[in-house]
Amino acid sequence: MVKPIKVLIAEDHTIVRQGLARLLSDQPGLEVVGQAVNGRDAVEMAEKLKPDIIIMDIAMPKMNGIEASKKIRKLLPRTKILILSMYSHEHYIHELLEVGVSGYLLKDSSGRDIIKAIDDALKNKIFLSPAISRRVAESTLSSRKNTSREERFKLLSNREREVFQLIAEGHSSRTIADMLCVSVSTIKTHRSKIMEKLVAKSPVQLAHIAIQLGLVDPEI
Repeated sequence: MVKPIKVLIAEDHTIVRQGLARLLSDQPGLEVVGQAVNGRDAVEMAEKLKPDIIIMDIAMPKMNGIEASKKIRKLLPRTKILILSMYSHEHYIHELLEVGVSGYLLKDSSGRDIIKAIDDALKNKIFLSPAISRRVAESTLSSRKNTSREERFKLLSNREREVFQLIAEGHSSRTIADMLCVSVSTIKTHRSKIMEKLVAKSPVQLAHIAIQLGLVDPEI
């Protein structure tokens, strides 16, 4: 008997997550083995469940899908990651493709597209939604530079990006320190460097920047 393809879904919106789980569970040969509600859970569940496919949102609490994808790619290089997001920012697309994701779909994609993306990923192919393909083509042909905000964001280290998101979500330095198992002074040092690199004067400004970049859901 052929083993089913194990799928992990990482999505913080309950309706989207449950609808996607139902769609995939109805497909022969696919088994939804887990559902994560944030990026940190996605990394932990991926390491434990070792899925064949992960469908990953970008804007999630505690750790966004970009950073989660980076960590999972290092831990489980054979696991295929498909991004399913409402955001089509060029800097996300290029960064995630460089990380090694197997597909990037927008949330208005059809169920057929999602199934096709899974099939392509298992064949070591990359699937892009039509709108994403156009963005990639346009950015390849264009010499247009990224906005200064996006360029400044690229200056952040992986750890600084992780702390940046947690600050933007309103967590205190003590809470962040406990979550990341480091000292409060370390978090304060990271915060100082993050604010300097992003030219932000307050945590509120950091939150606005994170929302503009699509890293934090305004509803969080």
